[in-house]
Amino acid sequence: MITIKVFGATPPCAKCKEVEKRAKRVAGKYPDKVEVFATPAISEEGRKYNVLFTPTVMVNDRMIAAGTVVSENELEKAVQEEMEQ
Repeated sequence: MITIKVFGATPPCAKCKEVEKRAKRVAGKYPDKVEVFATPAISEEGRKYNVLFTPTVMVNDRMIAAGTVVSENELEKAVQEEMEQ
């Protein structure tokens, strides 16, 4: 299972919500293979990954983007790279 984690502000800002929507659309292309978790940046999980900017996106513990709205193409490319490993 590939995991996409979206670390966002609390309450979520517009950018964080958009990234979460994009991640869910990408995950929808790979049913039962990709799951999405929205997690507060200020949390134990956020500290574990040293999240400093929101939104931050991790795909299987690899940082894909921080402080920017990542495109669906970039997210899908990262998911496909993880599937190839």
